[in-house]
Amino acid sequence: MEHVRDVSALPKAHLHLHFTGSMRPATLLELADKYGVRLPEALTGAEPPKLRATDERGWFRFQRLYDTARSCLRSPEDIQRLVREAAEEDVRDGSGWLEIQVDPTSYAPLLGGLIPALEIILDAVDSASRETGLGMRVVVAANRMKHPLDARTLARLAVRYADRGVVGFGLSNDERRGMARDFDRAFAIAREGGLLAAPHGGELSGPASVRDCLDDLHARRVGHGVRAAEDPRLLRRLAEKGVTCEVCPASNVALGVYEKPRDVPLRVLYEAGVPMALGADDPLLFGSRLAAQYEIARRDHGFTDPELAELARQSIRASAAPQDVQAKLLNEVDTWLTT
Repeated sequence: MEHVRDVSALPKAHLHLHFTGSMRPATLLELADKYGVRLPEALTGAEPPKLRATDERGWFRFQRLYDTARSCLRSPEDIQRLVREAAEEDVRDGSGWLEIQVDPTSYAPLLGGLIPALEIILDAVDSASRETGLGMRVVVAANRMKHPLDARTLARLAVRYADRGVVGFGLSNDERRGMARDFDRAFAIAREGGLLAAPHGGELSGPASVRDCLDDLHARRVGHGVRAAEDPRLLRRLAEKGVTCEVCPASNVALGVYEKPRDVPLRVLYEAGVPMALGADDPLLFGSRLAAQYEIARRDHGFTDPELAELARQSIRASAAPQDVQAKLLNEVDTWLTT
């Protein structure tokens, strides 16, 4: 009988995890009670909410649930708790490196402003990293629903804190809104400041949105990117350039991009040579964390242990982890595969 290894023990990097979306459901319930926030039934049940974001109404509902959860984060102590618990969950799932994505403007009103908000987040990340032993950094993300000038402000702020734990610059929210090229200057500021470019694309919109991330924003990683599977030429381009797609299988299904886990084109991307970093996206809303994404690859796509190990290596190589940290994690992947 073939030995099946525990994917939660497989060393890996987690490159696609949103800040509020990383929250434990129990923590949300406690914070909501603390602040008197009335949560919708979708956020209080034992099962994750039923979501579908392939139309505007569905996306609005998803965003409303996310905003409600975010409204429960009101103090530095709340931020510290969220970050520490996210780190603990990642360690439990075998992550040795986490890049958590956050738009600090969303938290600024309750935390004293944009700069204090980012500093509180970075301090929390530093503390959680020391407490758990998890390598942890921050990707600052602009909101494509807001004005591109806001994105430039965020890019400058992100560069200013590059020596305090910011490693990348992203672009999130509904990719069907706003043109990627409207944010090209913000990404140029980030790149010139040494940050990696990791915009969202190729989930709710098709292959063209991935091409826009490459052409207009010079992405080194693409958040999601799965719709590239619909364009063989684009797949070749991603593979040749070594651009990593941060693929989140559970969220793709939860948001209605694909009907079933086996429909997510993991095999198409893998066999085309496109690097991937599996991610949990928003576990609070989608109900599964990092190791579960590797279980989907194994159960629904037939990935063998050597292939799962290669996925883990791809995530590590695509990270902003220092070379010595990458080397250590890559060695640990080899150990997992031989035990």
